[in-house]
Amino acid sequence: MLTKPRYTAKEVLRWTRWETLLFVFFGAMIVALREYAGLAFLELPWTPIAVIGTAVAFIIGFQNNAAYGRIWEARKIWGGVVNTSRTWGMKVQDMVNNHHAVKPVPPETLQEHIKTLVYRHIAWLTALRHAMRQPRKWEVYEEYKSNREFARLIHIPEKVTLLEDELLLYLSEAEIKEVMSKNNKAVALLYLQSAHIRRLKEQGLLWDFSFLELEKLLEEMFTLQGKSERIKNFVNKLKSSIAYPIRSWLS
Repeated sequence: MLTKPRYTAKEVLRWTRWETLLFVFFGAMIVALREYAGLAFLELPWTPIAVIGTAVAFIIGFQNNAAYGRIWEARKIWGGVVNTSRTWGMKVQDMVNNHHAVKPVPPETLQEHIKTLVYRHIAWLTALRHAMRQPRKWEVYEEYKSNREFARLIHIPEKVTLLEDELLLYLSEAEIKEVMSKNNKAVALLYLQSAHIRRLKEQGLLWDFSFLELEKLLEEMFTLQGKSERIKNFVNKLKSSIAYPIRSWLS
């Protein structure tokens, strides 16, 4: 979803150019048939037009409320991801230690565990971002009306990279191979996180209570990811029932 504080008239006209051309052509055709072909039955009294206009206004209002509710829910999910990420980094840094270890390990080893957990979390964020950017047929109708074209129209730079290439910055080759073999890469990363902190608990490098706290954070990440996928995979009824037939007709 792309949002800006303000859209210029030029941006709006470029984005709605095909719909605008459709209605201009339709209106001009009706006027021409009435004025030059003498088809008087095309005339309509103002009363039904006013009634239909009121009904359309209600429908647009409902659709605006639905769109606002959709973006507001996405904003809350994003805020949850941000807060959970900060909490994860803080707790991992403070909870992974030798206080309850049977065989204490060097500080370098502790820092390596902390780095791995934090980097793997960044990999989860990266995998989730790539999953949310996968195209759906109700999001991209035609090549000229794709979301990427809209991004270009409002001048939002976007560097398209492969998920596997980005994961090279955060994961080992073995973990990348395992993650890429799964359908849901983000879920696979959370499973790796859970297995890692379980091993730390077994070694005494993570207190039992701390282990439960980190598991709750992982559970929250599962919840936030599920909410993101719900918005992503739920069909926008307005687009599927109205916009797609219009654009298909134009093509």
